[in-house]
Amino acid sequence: MDNGKKTTEISKNGINDFIKSIILSDPYTKETKEPFFVLDLGMVTSLMAIWKENLPTIRPFYAVKCNPNLSLLTHMETLGANFDCASQKEIELILSLGISPNRIIFANPCKPDTHIRYASKTGVTRTTFDSVYEVEKIKKNYPDGNCQLLIRVKPIHDYGSARCPLGAKYGALPNEVEPLLKAAKLSGLDVVGVSFHIGSGDADCRSYHSAISAARDVFDTATKLGFPRMRVLNIGGGFTAGSQFIEAAEAVNFAIQTYFKDEPDLEIIAEPGRYFAEHPFTLAANVIGKRVRGELREYYINDGLYGSFNCIQYDHAVITVKAFMVESDPENVNGFGSMTYGSTVFGPTCDALDTVVEGYELPEMEIGDWMVFPNIGAYSSASGSNFNGFKGVGLSTHLVYSKGG
Repeated sequence: MDNGKKTTEISKNGINDFIKSIILSDPYTKETKEPFFVLDLGMVTSLMAIWKENLPTIRPFYAVKCNPNLSLLTHMETLGANFDCASQKEIELILSLGISPNRIIFANPCKPDTHIRYASKTGVTRTTFDSVYEVEKIKKNYPDGNCQLLIRVKPIHDYGSARCPLGAKYGALPNEVEPLLKAAKLSGLDVVGVSFHIGSGDADCRSYHSAISAARDVFDTATKLGFPRMRVLNIGGGFTAGSQFIEAAEAVNFAIQTYFKDEPDLEIIAEPGRYFAEHPFTLAANVIGKRVRGELREYYINDGLYGSFNCIQYDHAVITVKAFMVESDPENVNGFGSMTYGSTVFGPTCDALDTVVEGYELPEMEIGDWMVFPNIGAYSSASGSNFNGFKGVGLSTHLVYSKGG
């Protein structure tokens, strides 16, 4: 849930002071000591500006599955983003915000019949496919044929760097493209373009070049088969904010200029999730237990792998920890200059797998202190559960707007 309706303006580096104020002054947090998120909408704005500067011809369809926080979705809409939905519930969520169905792509190549039917009834017309069975389902559930299909293809080259590769599950192989296009044509469905995804998180930029080249081949195959000229290229997601994004943008722009320079009216879209969600979210969790074994310090916090930190298990996230010593050293809350110890941080559940970090250098902390985790917005809260009775879903989210992002 979003905590309150106001957004607090802070300096660009003021997130730690804001978190300290919440810990010390917010009545609910002081009483319950429940973990909470802080979402920096200023950083989201800055990320959109960087996107538009480096990929000015490519419109982002934010991947809702990455983090469906309502404040984030609403802010993304005001910044001009569209939305990538993968299920009926995600479509319902976006439509409930008053967003037009023509700003949604149903970007799941394998969808339940009921979800396709819902999309059809609510006016979501653009979707993806990569098998003849999906063509049959789409034909059945869009009886008026009012849909625009993108054939999802598997990138030819896998450079093995993506944190979460997707090619084993999705995407038509080169020899499957022509039969699939023929099946769609026989069904009277409109195939308007090509979609691909090189894998999520830190993917090798060379993959964009080979995937866009393969997409060009599909465009040419469709023309050969008598299709109207395709008009949409969906380059998927996988972007990570920072230097990797700049390198990826350069690779994308070069490949588009190389293979699609003769397509001036081409609509190019993308499906970024973590690029917009990862860095703007910071999590604070309370230290609820401690054990000392020689030089080793072991701490227990009230969030873990079954809650917000499931991204460690499923998204291969690398976690950064900051100590907030509000109980043990209130005059030096951040522990500056303090002696540090190799520390293990456990989540709260009765599962030994529930381990957040091991061997991490932290100052001496006590029960009641807090740990703060930056860059924790991608595939974290979206996948949490309330396993073992510990709250991992619906944590409070405080909104800030940093000057300069």
